[in-house]
Amino acid sequence: MTFPQDFPINTRWPAKDPSVLQLYSFPTPNGIKVSIMLEETGLPYEAHTVTLADKDVKSPEFLSLNPNNKIPAIIDPNGPGGKPLPLWESGAILIYLAEKTGQFLPTDPAERYKVIQWVMFQMGGVGPMFGQLGFFYKFAGSAVEDPLPRERYITEAKRLLGVIERQLDGQNWLCGDYSIADIALGGWLRALDFYGAKEVVGWDNFPNTVAYLDRFLARPAVQRGLNIPPREG
Repeated sequence: MTFPQDFPINTRWPAKDPSVLQLYSFPTPNGIKVSIMLEETGLPYEAHTVTLADKDVKSPEFLSLNPNNKIPAIIDPNGPGGKPLPLWESGAILIYLAEKTGQFLPTDPAERYKVIQWVMFQMGGVGPMFGQLGFFYKFAGSAVEDPLPRERYITEAKRLLGVIERQLDGQNWLCGDYSIADIALGGWLRALDFYGAKEVVGWDNFPNTVAYLDRFLARPAVQRGLNIPPREG
């Protein structure tokens, strides 16, 4: 395949510079993982705003890139072997970009797998559980009269915060040095504020985690990545 000729998504979100990596995303906790990573690495890229509306994520053009109709997704015109690489799932994209640039993922095999372990912790635990907390605490699920769903996700969010709190004891970042594990997690911790759920999960009872999020948000690349791509574009 060649880019952009063989990629239908380019007909709706055309590349201005087809020689650089193309990001199709929206500034959600999952979306900003990739924009922050790209800002941290300095890899040249273009960002295309793909909203969460069905007209975008369920359009034939976007589905041609990601059949799971979720952001973020990328096309790297300079992928392995010099061939274009389409890729989706934010955790997979983080690992790919870390390996491509040689940044934010240790080369030592044991340390490398520790970082990937914490990326999977975010992907399989924090993201789904916090997302459900947001749904049942702030969004449509908040109208459900049965308190069980809210209690379930509040309890699980507290448990996950406890895991993070213990891991951060005595260190600034999840695995010692700043890594893709932190890039994966930071945006989801920030989402608790958006959900208005900090008080209900006892945010102030996790001082290591509070300080950790402050450190994460203080990084210039993080601040840039939080708003890429723009919500209107």
